[in-house]
Amino acid sequence: MVIDMDTTKATLTPAHDSVPRSSPIHPLWLRVTHWLNAFAALIMMFSGWRIYDASPVFRGIVIPPSITLGGWLGGALQWHFAAMWLLVFNGIVYLALNLASGRFVAKFFPLSPRAVLRDFIAAVSGKLSHADLRQYNAVQKLAYLAVIVDLVVLVLSGLAIWKSVQFPLLRELMGGYDNARIVHFCAMAVMAAFVVVHVAMVALVPRSLLTMLRGR
Repeated sequence: MVIDMDTTKATLTPAHDSVPRSSPIHPLWLRVTHWLNAFAALIMMFSGWRIYDASPVFRGIVIPPSITLGGWLGGALQWHFAAMWLLVFNGIVYLALNLASGRFVAKFFPLSPRAVLRDFIAAVSGKLSHADLRQYNAVQKLAYLAVIVDLVVLVLSGLAIWKSVQFPLLRELMGGYDNARIVHFCAMAVMAAFVVVHVAMVALVPRSLLTMLRGR
């Protein structure tokens, strides 16, 4: 409290030193695990396309070699497995910290079909607000939850393909080896679609990229 001696009126003046700094929108651990997950997922996707071309699941679908990684089947497999371990272990850390900190529930729930439909209509009509980046809209919540599930399906179906003999139950849950390959390809397609939409949304709201880089 500061006393104005000329007017003998008491006025409140904020003490800037005592005001706590606002917490970052994205904490450091989240930003690090997010970018590692993104890096691993992209490496797996590009190398996976090269592996796919060596034995296509759908004969009419061939991935252009120019957007694949590895150069040849053996090289692609090495990139794929290296990125797989990074994705698995970093993904576990990402989920564990999200759950332990309470951020997972706070950010993604509650979520309802009505809210998703409302925000989707607002998004396509250009009326969806992005003023507060601390809050996810319902479409974002659904998309992020879907890609987390999709990555889990990618890993599990990949294990069913890679270690089919060692994980017979997992293989059978996927409907057999051949079906596991189809599940893996479809899950990869979902992830590719998510990446395209995600990059488009970042282009529309560049501040979201800055917050994931610097936290604010």
